[in-house]
Amino acid sequence: MPQFYLPSPWQSEKPTELTPELAHHLRVRRIPPGENFPIFDGKGQIGQAHLLSLTGKSGLAQISQIRSDTHRESPYAITLAQGLAGGDKMDWTVEKAVETGAQVIAPLQCERSVLKLTRSSDQERAQKRLLHWVGIVQAACEQCDRTVFTQVEPIQNLADYLRAPQKPSLKLLLSPDATQSMYSVLLENGPQDIILMIGPEGGHSPEEEALAERAGYQIVSLGSRVLRTETAGIVAITAVHSVWDAQIQKELQKALNNS
Repeated sequence: MPQFYLPSPWQSEKPTELTPELAHHLRVRRIPPGENFPIFDGKGQIGQAHLLSLTGKSGLAQISQIRSDTHRESPYAITLAQGLAGGDKMDWTVEKAVETGAQVIAPLQCERSVLKLTRSSDQERAQKRLLHWVGIVQAACEQCDRTVFTQVEPIQNLADYLRAPQKPSLKLLLSPDATQSMYSVLLENGPQDIILMIGPEGGHSPEEEALAERAGYQIVSLGSRVLRTETAGIVAITAVHSVWDAQIQKELQKALNNS
């Protein structure tokens, strides 16, 4: 059974009212009163819920075994700064970024983005799209058993994103034309918070790459093949885990051997 999202705070002393969305999910999955199901609050808290009643768009459950569970999160934070892509590519990217462990997704309007959402006339569309992506994050967390929601930042221009203060991180911009290997940079620097910047269809413009370099980004490549925008970020996140998790395990093993 998958876990279900129920916003906190929770109380174990008295029955908790379910959200209409959760009540609907339980009915769809045909979970009857008397059944237990796992819950999470998107902030690292998990528990067990005992379904007491389910009527119409509401329901009641008794919450127990409440505890904090953040061990499924990486010790380093991955931010995916993704150039806006058209069609359902952004939906797919958001879903897979959650599944592969990104803590933050920053949707960026780039020069070559087919999707345009940062003009003043597009504010309502942009807000609807943002709420849609937040819903995808919730569903992806339920499916893959993550207990902390990935944060989706407001849509902004790439230049504005680069000008804004950012916490210390290893900053990489992925480009098929780069001569520096992403893997060599990961091995050289070791586990730490990281920002992975991915261009839209057609990639970043030379001017955007120059702006990023001035902001402290290294221009790197994943290899000789040109990846689609919706593929590149997911491959990059996976590469980070592959290299750095192996380094972390190696250091842990060394510490155990020396103890």
